[in-house]
Amino acid sequence: MEEVAALDNYYIKQEEPLQGCLLALKSLILEVNKDITPIRKYRIPFFCYKSWNLAFLWVYKKKIMIGFVTDRRIHPPMPGTKRKDDVETMLIDPNKDIPLDLIATRLRYYIKFYDNSGY
Repeated sequence: MEEVAALDNYYIKQEEPLQGCLLALKSLILEVNKDITPIRKYRIPFFCYKSWNLAFLWVYKKKIMIGFVTDRRIHPPMPGTKRKDDVETMLIDPNKDIPLDLIATRLRYYIKFYDNSGY
């Protein structure tokens, strides 16, 4: 319950127009698929698809960064290397229109990728 309060606080503490934009992005992400769940990870809003890391939201220089994540567990381990999540990012200006279709398309791409991964 504490994690939920801390996650909600992340949105609430932001000033407008950041707050409204973050809440709109949160709603968009959660509407893409019923198996997407919001969590707090690394002190920011993170979204998981089933057990996979999928996306995150982060306020960066008065803009919002949305990151689309390829979970490191999807890549086979290679001796002598350290696996890391791959991240594709997009900066959102909270004073402009949100590219809803583009974001939903990217999320569906990653969901399909996870569904077809065989894990």
